[in-house]
Amino acid sequence: MKLRVVNRGALSCALVAGLCVLSAAVHAQNTATYPTKAIRWVIANSAGGGLDTTARILGPVLGNALGQQLIYDNRGGAAGSVAAEIVAKAPPDGYTMLMGSVGNIAVNPHIYKGLAYAPLKDLAPVTFAVSGSNVLIVHPNVPAKSVQELVTLLRSKPGGLTYGSSGSGNAGHLAAELFQSMTKTKMTHVPYKGGAPAMTALLGGEVQLIFASPSTAQTQVQAGRVRALAVTTARRSLVLPDLPTLAETGLPGYETDNWYGVVVPSKTPRLIVERLNKELGHALSVPEIKAALLKHGLEARPGTPEDFGKYIRSEYEKWGRLIREAGISQG
Repeated sequence: MKLRVVNRGALSCALVAGLCVLSAAVHAQNTATYPTKAIRWVIANSAGGGLDTTARILGPVLGNALGQQLIYDNRGGAAGSVAAEIVAKAPPDGYTMLMGSVGNIAVNPHIYKGLAYAPLKDLAPVTFAVSGSNVLIVHPNVPAKSVQELVTLLRSKPGGLTYGSSGSGNAGHLAAELFQSMTKTKMTHVPYKGGAPAMTALLGGEVQLIFASPSTAQTQVQAGRVRALAVTTARRSLVLPDLPTLAETGLPGYETDNWYGVVVPSKTPRLIVERLNKELGHALSVPEIKAALLKHGLEARPGTPEDFGKYIRSEYEKWGRLIREAGISQG
């Protein structure tokens, strides 16, 4: 009787190869049938905030298109870093996504030490969602009717004027820091715990100027309680279309955008990213959705994952450079 010798090494290799093929087949099937269960949408602020409002405006249309329920998970804390870390560490299967912002995607890594996520490595772009301009507004007692007049005034009184913000490292603060850097001027920063307190301080004359959101500024500007000089985005705001951009007033290249966008864990399958991009793009193009966002000072701006990825990198580099030069840090 002849005994057959089994090559255990070859058998093991064949078994591993077979398991890999099976795993790939299951993965492909899961991707093709995505989604088959509810999707968790992590939102980097509390209920009622700008990110939350945007997600809940888009949610019904997106959920209907995907045929699944969206579970909103509000996770404020550390200027949005808590939410970003949750998504960065989630399984890359398309069932966890982040409604993030310029803050937790492009700014925080340069301000907060020891963050447990790296946006450029741990998060994959899905789509740019909305653009949110800031408005440079001054107290009526400030003798400047234009940006150039304000620059002249600031140069004559280095550090003599104060500006408020919703907090160190937030959008209004960074907008002012970029303004000072590009105009070679110096102001005194007074941080507050939110945009509303900063506006109250401006109305009361505690500070001379702020960079505020259009939704916060519009009512006060129209009532004549404050004077608006320009918007910070590269193009004019649909909320205040008569205001020039800072670039138009003599600061070419100036741009700060309090943008929001959707990202997922890195290594999420490309087909899933494309599906989410397609459905979010559709939602952001619905006229009723665009009108609802505009009421909150937000302009819908869907795009490709590639374009959003390039924009994230450019924002990451720009704010990192400015934050280092200004010495901004939260420890």
